[in-house]
Amino acid sequence: MKQTHSAWGLFLGKKAYVVFFLCLAVPAIAPAQTFTTLHSFNGADGAASWAAVVQGTDGALYGTTDEGGLGGGGTVFRITTAGALTTIYNFCSQRQCADGTMPQGRLGETSAGDFYSTTTAGGLGDCTSGCGTIFEVIRNSSLITLDSFAGVDGADPADGLVPATNGDLYGTTVGGGDESCTPGGCGTVFNITPYGELTTLHRFTGGDGRQVYARLVQAADTDLYGTAFGGGSNACTFGCGTVYKITLDGALTTLHYFAGSDGANPVGGLIQAADGNLYGETTTGGAYNGGTVFSITPSGALTTIYNFCSLPYCADGSDPPADVVQAPDGNLYGTTATGGAAGQGTIFKLTPDGVLTTLYNFCALSACADGADPQGGLVEATDGDFYGTTLLGGLDNQGTVFRLSVGFGPFIQTLPVLGAEGTAVEILGTDLAGAYRVTFNGRDAAFTVNFTGTGISTTVPRGATTGTVQVDTPGGTLQSIVQFNVLP
Repeated sequence: MKQTHSAWGLFLGKKAYVVFFLCLAVPAIAPAQTFTTLHSFNGADGAASWAAVVQGTDGALYGTTDEGGLGGGGTVFRITTAGALTTIYNFCSQRQCADGTMPQGRLGETSAGDFYSTTTAGGLGDCTSGCGTIFEVIRNSSLITLDSFAGVDGADPADGLVPATNGDLYGTTVGGGDESCTPGGCGTVFNITPYGELTTLHRFTGGDGRQVYARLVQAADTDLYGTAFGGGSNACTFGCGTVYKITLDGALTTLHYFAGSDGANPVGGLIQAADGNLYGETTTGGAYNGGTVFSITPSGALTTIYNFCSLPYCADGSDPPADVVQAPDGNLYGTTATGGAAGQGTIFKLTPDGVLTTLYNFCALSACADGADPQGGLVEATDGDFYGTTLLGGLDNQGTVFRLSVGFGPFIQTLPVLGAEGTAVEILGTDLAGAYRVTFNGRDAAFTVNFTGTGISTTVPRGATTGTVQVDTPGGTLQSIVQFNVLP
């Protein structure tokens, strides 16, 4: 669970650096699945990644580490699917870490190819160790600090930013905001323009949630949805957390108050699945207090799909810390931070009706060389494989980057996944060279393939309707998993 690093943060999450070597001799995976440790961090190139990696338009993966690097304040890194890692930026490179330190959020890429995210500490704010920053990073290793939080406008942002359909970026903070809620504030929702103009849209008061660790998701209705770790129901000591909706101009509605029995303390965010509902996880609560996976309608009807720790010694996993992803088979895939055969976390598959399969148990190799404590969750790249990071384990116990192949074929992904006619869209893929047709739900679009053959630039064509995007290539037709929602 993520940890804040300044006086504004109220919840000191676990950050256990002692790995208990209760490891198995071999990975507990089926023959059709292949787990590969792509990279072990060594400190100099980063350490302790809390965040999932994301795929760039060049086909490589990009991520952050909370610690390590030349300045000791964490890094932004690029890694190929073959495992070649390059450090793009070292935080705390400036005096008193004015450029930020300890990035814990995943990177968000816009259709222009820029990455944005946050650091939990550092910057020019008045918090004890800095209130955190918002930054933009370019692939040529340059970094621009767009804003330093000051406390009243938020503090300790623990996850990344979401580009919205209005062109602004939206995010959350763990602390700061309304100090009448509690000393240091209960967190905020904010938006910021690509040029650095920040607006605080909502200051949490406790009753509507507190300590927001998770990034937002923009749904097909264009509203933003998210989770708060605490606040809301008094069934838990500091509240069990909430699910909320907020409009682009800041009108917040609490959709659900967790009560403990249906889950508590969500750290990860939400996804909108193919059925239109939102899916997420809680780190605790549920029938066995090991956390849950849940679905919730946009109007707030919540269903608990799975209760973790249902097996002896939590062999099915416990403490799911991040977003789930929906794969081409319609099932949900994710990680747990603890539990499993060695107690160091798992990768799981979950059917919509609640049947869970453990795909991998971390710490399956001697001294946890394969990684331990996967806090960031998974991303499915367009080659069909899942990628992620671990906080601990690896050859130097500084965390890892890993891949899990389960047999899915290649597909394409669009950035963004919704927009009106004329909206600029980047299509990500693994072998797009020679592409000769792009369609939005059957409507042809003009396009340009980038020089690496891993990305296509296009716009939503006139007359397009909501549906899948397809790219015809000499090797066959590739299709998006997530439908593109065409807005009025």
